[in-house]
Amino acid sequence: MTTTEIIRCAKDASRYVARADTEQKNEALCKMAEALIADTDAIMAANRLDVEAAKGKISDVMIDRLMLSPERIAGMAKGILDAVALPDPVGRVLAETTRQETLRIKKVSVPLGVVAIIYESRPNVTSDAASLAIKSGNACVLRCGKEAHASAEAIVRAIGKGLEAAGLPRDSVVLVEDTSRESATEMMKARGLIDLLIPRGGAGLIRSCVENATVPCIETGTGICHVYVDRDADLDKALKIVNNAKTSRPSVCNAEEVLVVHEDVAAEFLPRLEKLLVDDRKREGMIPVELRCDERSLPYIKSGVAAGERDFDTEFLDYVLAVKTVSSVEEAVAHIGAHSTGHSDAIVTENGANAEYFVQSVDSAAVYVNASTRFTDGGEFGLGCEMGISTQKLHARGPMGLEELTSYKYIITGDGNIR
Repeated sequence: MTTTEIIRCAKDASRYVARADTEQKNEALCKMAEALIADTDAIMAANRLDVEAAKGKISDVMIDRLMLSPERIAGMAKGILDAVALPDPVGRVLAETTRQETLRIKKVSVPLGVVAIIYESRPNVTSDAASLAIKSGNACVLRCGKEAHASAEAIVRAIGKGLEAAGLPRDSVVLVEDTSRESATEMMKARGLIDLLIPRGGAGLIRSCVENATVPCIETGTGICHVYVDRDADLDKALKIVNNAKTSRPSVCNAEEVLVVHEDVAAEFLPRLEKLLVDDRKREGMIPVELRCDERSLPYIKSGVAAGERDFDTEFLDYVLAVKTVSSVEEAVAHIGAHSTGHSDAIVTENGANAEYFVQSVDSAAVYVNASTRFTDGGEFGLGCEMGISTQKLHARGPMGLEELTSYKYIITGDGNIR
């Protein structure tokens, strides 16, 4: 089938999903999770094909994003079941008023219709997107990168079994067969068929969608996330936060890419950080972090290399950290304002005034005080899994959960009223 034909199938199915009540949607989610577990062997076999084909073509960090295990598949199934416990976002009365004594006007939440997502090499996005779409009463069109296509195909096949078992059309969740740029462009231009397009991937993909899409598009920006260690920071706390933000999973968009340090603590903090991220990791057989430093930071880091022209504007998605030393919280905020992608930025400080200045001045979807940027995640925010992390301001901002996959309409009930 062509990409447009696949999208039309989802459009037809969306009318059935939109009418499903909470009980049927939750049953579908339970059956989807059961089918994922039952098809673990088939999904693992498909994933092994993807991983073997990708070796030598993408980095080890990206291979880790691609690779599945029975435990990860079980985690995907749990993510689907987590959505069952969430309140149904559809049918809520958002506002209500009465005019002319008998004209009742209600503003009611409704599904968007067909939600499409273009993503790259993370198979778990397949089930996350499907579960959120179904719970919010939407059909879902998935288009993954070629590296993960066999895995995604096996996952969608399992999800389809679950949907049918609950009485919903299998085409409520569909996977685009073509992984070329042409299919992505076709989705961007599917006006009248796709109600919302969400790109999840690198800067090139997101820019292409924002510049070329004629369907409504959410900008899920790249994550050039900063952690600023203030002059009044608890340095032990700062070490723990920076270590987690950079190394717990460097390939994800909420990982730290830039460290900003106040000059008053740089001489003490940066050597301790180098020991933690470089020396200790080497000794323990882990990949050390490459520290790319501006000229004020370089004297404090023996293994550091001079930062290049683009290092403060790069989403490394790897064990690389750009480091800058500043003279004030104001300079830190100015640097973040010039280089941040508006995703997640953090300050580590015990100074309440500086924390408040940072929170009020940094214009990002998630702004942290004394916590790792790695918390920017639908699950961590209590939203269930997420459809993506929006860095724009209209309709949705930050982790996109169920509410962000709904719109609203006005329902007006009268008794012969005329104007």
